[in-house]
Amino acid sequence: MAITEPQADDALADFSTRLIDTEGVSKTVYVGGSGPAVVLMPEMPGISPDVVRLSRWIRDAGFTVYLPSLFGIDGAFPSTADGEKAVRRACVSAEFRAFAGGGTSPITAWLRGLARTALAECGGPGVGAIGLCFSGNFALTMTLEPAVIAPVVNHPSLPLDDPAGLEISDEDAAMVRERIERDGLTVLAYRFDNDRWCTGQRFAAYQALLGDAFDGRVIPGETANPEPPPFFRDVVGCPHSVVTAHLVDQQGHPTLRARDEILAFLAERLGHDDPRGHETH
Repeated sequence: MAITEPQADDALADFSTRLIDTEGVSKTVYVGGSGPAVVLMPEMPGISPDVVRLSRWIRDAGFTVYLPSLFGIDGAFPSTADGEKAVRRACVSAEFRAFAGGGTSPITAWLRGLARTALAECGGPGVGAIGLCFSGNFALTMTLEPAVIAPVVNHPSLPLDDPAGLEISDEDAAMVRERIERDGLTVLAYRFDNDRWCTGQRFAAYQALLGDAFDGRVIPGETANPEPPPFFRDVVGCPHSVVTAHLVDQQGHPTLRARDEILAFLAERLGHDDPRGHETH
């Protein structure tokens, strides 16, 4: 089986670097491509080369990708030491609610503003939002912004201390459910079957909240890339990152099919055809 080789740092030289202000807060956002907008949020420990690879796949499928810097070192290969530092900083940051009982992470207000900006710049029927790991559930909470019409929740890991919990307040959860029912949205989600950070209990909680609007897809953990970067090997310690660190870039592989399904979902919801003529399932 072809395994993705470890990557060097990525300078993101083929993206424009912008400082975008929403909700009175400015953050660095890497922007590339043309077409409908997709906000891709990084996974812990940051915008790794694997996250950049995913952003390029989205861009090359005919979308404008907005990749905000939320934590970690942008473009850095995720080492164990740097990754642990990023996790510690995020867990004590006022922007995030990493543990049970914390409710909705405040950073999602800024992300909803980013979605509004992206729609104003790109046009179209709406914006896609993809969360990964630490940011996984942010894609769901972003549906409180009417611009967001294609949410993708990948292996959501928060809250870290409650495998059956969701990183959202009860009030926001009720509003999200009402918005998704009213507008007929679907929430696409992925996890590995033996992921200890995103368990079957968590997917069951999403199903209980969203009913048939939650399309949770589970991939055999035995198919995950067995040689991920050090942070994922040493700290994550299990199959977790379906379309980034644990993806196997081989035609027909379950993780690559997941990527293609996400691109097809975005194309369907945002009214766009993949210009590459790439086969989606």
